[in-house]
Amino acid sequence: MNKSVLLIYTGGTIGMKQDPVTQVLQPFDFEHIMREVPELKKFGCKIDSYAFSPVIDSSNVVIEFWVELAQLIENKYEQYDGFVILHGTDTMAYSASMLSFMLRNLEKPIVFTGSQLPIGMLRTDGKENLISAIEIASTYDENNHAMVPEVSVFFQNRLYRGNRCTKYNADAFEAFRSPNFPPLAEAGITIKYNKKDIIYPKKYGQKLEIFTKVDRNVAVLKIFPGIRKEYVRAVFNTKDIRAVVIETFGSGNAPSKSWFMEEIEKASKKGIIILNITQCLAGSVNMSAYATGQSLKESGVISGLDSTTEAAITKLFHILGNESKNEIIRRLLSKNLCGEITI
Repeated sequence: MNKSVLLIYTGGTIGMKQDPVTQVLQPFDFEHIMREVPELKKFGCKIDSYAFSPVIDSSNVVIEFWVELAQLIENKYEQYDGFVILHGTDTMAYSASMLSFMLRNLEKPIVFTGSQLPIGMLRTDGKENLISAIEIASTYDENNHAMVPEVSVFFQNRLYRGNRCTKYNADAFEAFRSPNFPPLAEAGITIKYNKKDIIYPKKYGQKLEIFTKVDRNVAVLKIFPGIRKEYVRAVFNTKDIRAVVIETFGSGNAPSKSWFMEEIEKASKKGIIILNITQCLAGSVNMSAYATGQSLKESGVISGLDSTTEAAITKLFHILGNESKNEIIRRLLSKNLCGEITI
């Protein structure tokens, strides 16, 4: 049976086309996607398109955009077998992470992709990314189950779990990496799926649930040598702040100076949730490894393990939006909700 895919264009470089006269980049009409990418006609699946109006630069992504995107997928969920979301690369990992927490009981592929060069340019990476993303979104097994029923990101021949990847290169076609988790699929002559690492439903046939309550009272504190007490205090004293992600050194270490630990302890006693993730691209937080990390642990700081910054922030947005009690929030932060951390 032929599958159907909804192609959602939110904005970003991939949907741009150069005006032949002015040379200015402008979004092209996605109603004419087959004319722009005639290779799509070779697919044996139905491809419909939906464009946000107005389209947005991914640097301008806000929480309301995530809510609109989740609601769109909910409204179209029964009509399509898979979804491909075209999105600017700068905040793609944030959006993919957020959707992974907002959508529950997912049985269909939701594949984010984009490009470093506009789809209308001669050397664009957009066509290959788009074609492979649509193939993945429309691929089901012999039991009519989706091969990758997750929120994912496809870029430069690799499919990553959405809440495990990060943009690491602003210039190369290989813009994304997933340092702490293997690709869910790799595209060569054929697309090879890494089934052992893909999350499949424990029970099929459950209704899709979406969670659109989000609390953005979250801050990020990046630790660096010479950090000032006034700066740390200002972050923790931000009005209405409920949680702070601290990006620490190595395996979760921070300054052991008395003033720093005092600020951490004061914030923790005030009920501010503090989540510790490493600044390193790869590896995990282990606050028991060194004395400085142990001090953080004793002050109530929670380990983010091998979470990306994008996943840590959006996980907090999601949990804080749906829970008010700190003991529940702390417990959920330590759980692997949808493949975002390794436990």
